[in-house]
Amino acid sequence: MKYLFFLFIASSILYAQKIELEILGSGGPEIDGRASSSYLLWIDNKARLLIDMGSGSMLRFEQSNAKLESLQAVVLTHLHIDHSVDLPSFIKAGYFSQRVNALDIIAPFGNEYFPSIDAYLQNLFGANGAYRYMQDVLTPQSDSFQILPVTIHSKNIIKKYYKDFSLELINVYHGTVPALAVRITIGDKSILISGDTNNKNANLEKIAKNVDLFIAHHAIAQHAGKYAKRLHITPKQIAHIAHVGNVKKLVLSHRMKRTRTKEEESLKIISKKYKGIIIFAEDSMKIEL
Repeated sequence: MKYLFFLFIASSILYAQKIELEILGSGGPEIDGRASSSYLLWIDNKARLLIDMGSGSMLRFEQSNAKLESLQAVVLTHLHIDHSVDLPSFIKAGYFSQRVNALDIIAPFGNEYFPSIDAYLQNLFGANGAYRYMQDVLTPQSDSFQILPVTIHSKNIIKKYYKDFSLELINVYHGTVPALAVRITIGDKSILISGDTNNKNANLEKIAKNVDLFIAHHAIAQHAGKYAKRLHITPKQIAHIAHVGNVKKLVLSHRMKRTRTKEEESLKIISKKYKGIIIFAEDSMKIEL
C-alpha cells in the first residue's frame, strides 16, 4: 500500500510541470504587422523546443526572454520562407550566447523543388554557402555550437526523444513542398502543430488523438480557390480533425489578409462540428496546458 502511495506521489511530481506554448509568429508571408509562423515550447519557464523560424520570429524570441542555451531541438515543418528564413539569425546569435551543446534541426526530405535540410544548411553555411564565413557551425569544432540536420522521410510516424519531451513527426501533403506535422508530448500533455498541409493523405488524424492543444494553420477560407486548397486545410477539414481527435483546445494560426475578413465565417463552420474551445492566435500569446 505504501509503495502505491509513493508511486502516486512520484507520478504527480513528474507531471506537475508548467507547460506553455508561445506563439512567436501568428502570420504568414505578407507584410501585415505579424511575425511569420513560429512556436516556442516552454517547460517550467525554460524554452525547450522551437517549431519554425519565420520572419520576425527572432525578434519575438528575444522579446520573450527565451535563451538559446535551453533549447533541446528545432523543427522546421517545411522550407517555405515564412517558416524558415530566420534560421541564420538564430545561429548567428548563438555565437554570442553561452550555448555549447549541438542542436538538432529537424525537417522534411528534399525533392526537385526544395533542398533537404542537410543541403539547406550547406547552402547557408557550407564551404560554398551564402554565409560560408560561419561554416564551422556544421562541425563539432564550432566557435559557438554545432547544428545537426535531421531528415524525416517516412510513410510512418517517426518518434524522437529528448530530455523533457518527445516528438511524433509525420510527413504531410503540401503540394510540391515536403512538409511535416508534429505532435509534442510532455508528461501527460500533448500539442499538435499542423504546419502547412491540405491533409490530402489524412496523416494529421494519425497523431491528433486526444491532444490537449491543436495549432491549426487557418491560411485559407472555406471557399478559397483550387490552387490554395491544394496547399492548405479548409475550416471544415480543421473541424473534422479537431472533432475526430477529441482535441481539447483549438488555436487558429497562420492568419493572413485573405482570411482575416472570413474569420467569423470560419468560426461558425468549425463550431458546427467541433464543440471545444477555439482561439485565434496572436503574436507573443502564451497558452498554458
